Amino acid sequence: MWALDDIRKLQQKKYRLLSGHFIAEGEHLVQELRRAAVHNPALFESRLFLTSRFESFCEGFEARVLSEAQMSRISDTKTPQGVLAVVPIAAVLEVQPTPATTHACYFYEIQDPGNLGSILRTLAWFGSARCLLSPDSVDPFNPKVVRASMGAIFHVPLELDVTLASLSGRFPRIACLDMNGVPVTDAGFPQQDVYVFGNEARGVPREALETLGARAFSIPGTDAIESLNLASTVSICAYERGRAARQD
Repeated sequence: MWALDDIRKLQQKKYRLLSGHFIAEGEHLVQELRRAAVHNPALFESRLFLTSRFESFCEGFEARVLSEAQMSRISDTKTPQGVLAVVPIAAVLEVQPTPATTHACYFYEIQDPGNLGSILRTLAWFGSARCLLSPDSVDPFNPKVVRASMGAIFHVPLELDVTLASLSGRFPRIACLDMNGVPVTDAGFPQQDVYVFGNEARGVPREALETLGARAFSIPGTDAIESLNLASTVSICAYERGRAARQD
């Protein structure tokens, strides 16, 4: 049984870690949770909290109907939509790769919640990559990440605390993004097994990439600005890899 004050505490990482649960708030997120649970029954262990107008969402889930005032107590938003799920973290980490999941995207110390949420949406859309996060990355169960993912967090295979050094033992072909690399339109780009993306401000330590033997690729541009936003970079790379795969 979840007390309302305990649900509110899940907005903080230490309580998410202690309880092993996180919050997914809003109609769209809960609808995506319901869709994903059909293929991942562990998600049916989620507990729903909702106002009476969302009672139709209860099928298959344990649920509690709240008043509008009670919903405001546990909501992370200024204008609560009226439906919220408390989701087991383990259920999300059990999302299995599909037969089409042929490669992985690795993120080194990514910090921005909005970036990670957008990246998860991109990976869910193209549907062929696992998401690997390094230690000291933003918590993927942060409410801001979950909201920005628009439910993609329920669909993308996710691994936490994956060290950069471990990649060489798992993936034969490692790629990274670099201003001096060959273009992502190169025939070798879609053949890579893992794509390494760096911290928004610092990137990835160059010596570590050299040790891994990472092959460098770049996204051609006008050089009018120094770099692309990380989420935009991932989107372009995912599109280019998918485009090349469709032509094969």
